[in-house]
Amino acid sequence: MRRFDGNEAVKLIDYYGVTHFPLVPPILTTLVMTAKGASNTENSFKSLKQVSCGAAPTSRKIIEDFFQVLPHVDFIQGYGMTETTAVGTRGFNTQQCHKYCSIGLLAPNMQAKVMDWNSCSPLPPEYYGELWLKGPAIMQRYLNNDVATKMAIDKDGWLRTGDIVCFDEDGYLYVSDRIKEIIKYNGYQIAPADLEAILISHPHILDAAVIGETDEVYGEIPVAFVVTGHGSTLNQEYVMGFVAMQVAPYKKIRKVVFTKSIPKSATGKILRRELKRLLSSSRL
Repeated sequence: MRRFDGNEAVKLIDYYGVTHFPLVPPILTTLVMTAKGASNTENSFKSLKQVSCGAAPTSRKIIEDFFQVLPHVDFIQGYGMTETTAVGTRGFNTQQCHKYCSIGLLAPNMQAKVMDWNSCSPLPPEYYGELWLKGPAIMQRYLNNDVATKMAIDKDGWLRTGDIVCFDEDGYLYVSDRIKEIIKYNGYQIAPADLEAILISHPHILDAAVIGETDEVYGEIPVAFVVTGHGSTLNQEYVMGFVAMQVAPYKKIRKVVFTKSIPKSATGKILRRELKRLLSSSRL
């Protein structure tokens, strides 16, 4: 199909007996919403055994909704970059271990370490830092760009991914955000994804994105773009208070912008530059 259609996808899954369905977050969301609205889910998706998702982080809420409507289908996430030949990690669930919010275990022959992005010192499990990868799948260099290559790969062959992650004690990897998206508020560093996860957990908030707005006093302040459901009466004060109850004082949302949609790429990545442009134009 030229454009993804949830209802048509369900028909094709059933018709061809699809067992494994790799997709990206926007398609996952559409699939879940279609399954929610279907009256005969018991007769649909019977062949489907596993859905795998990648290219952008998937919210916990969408994963929970997925299992509510498709409890018999396994769900995994994976991680990779062009620089790693599209391979980095892959989700892996067993009867004893289900870590659906993880992006999985390291791929064979891939080494990894989590580094403090300020001091470049290694961090232990459960601490968030920048993911560095090394292995035969890592690129040799950027073509005709020695400067970019030296910035990305150190002398020992470790690739700095620019992604903020942590490992748990079992070796499962969890991705938080991109270093370049970090909001620097009054000397503190705030990951937008942490605040977005809290916002999306509210039943009246359909989607959300957080960016930093330049501030003369604090450097940057967190600004939330929020999409609410039809008929919602949420206002800025309520949304700010909802988040404030769940975070440290420095991580509070300082401004809320209500919008009809969050601009995203085809793979589901939030287009934060577009949000910054919208924020700048609103101040003119």
